[in-house]
Amino acid sequence: MISCSRSLHRVLGATGAALALGLLLFSSTGAFAQSTVVNVENEPAPSLTVLPPLPGPLAQGVVFIPYRLENLRIVPVGGASARDISPRVGHLHITLDDLPWQWADYGGSNTIILVGLPRGEHKVRIEAVDPEGKPFTARTVTFTVPGNPS
Repeated sequence: MISCSRSLHRVLGATGAALALGLLLFSSTGAFAQSTVVNVENEPAPSLTVLPPLPGPLAQGVVFIPYRLENLRIVPVGGASARDISPRVGHLHITLDDLPWQWADYGGSNTIILVGLPRGEHKVRIEAVDPEGKPFTARTVTFTVPGNPS
């Protein structure tokens, strides 16, 4: 019982410290970061940052493309009614090598992973889209999958 009480005090102490830090940040900056549980008026446009594939895995033929998405939450919802959700929601459309098809990513893992691509140059287009698939913004990354040493 005593150890449980001590654990609870530690958690409450950490929570109190976090709240105090939040109040300090609020008082010094005038605003908190965007909440995911409260409607947001005048939301800024979504932004998408895409980095080149990580070199270590790429050397082994596995493509890890890190990305950061701001002002758009990735969630598995769709349709016209989902456009009214606030804060804004959507998903990603991924196109490889200008193929006529694409896939949707609802995972929000901040990394696109591709395995089994043939060696050579490739291009991946990542689009941040609304729940109906209308693009907000897009980025393209090109890279070369190395060949196996002979």
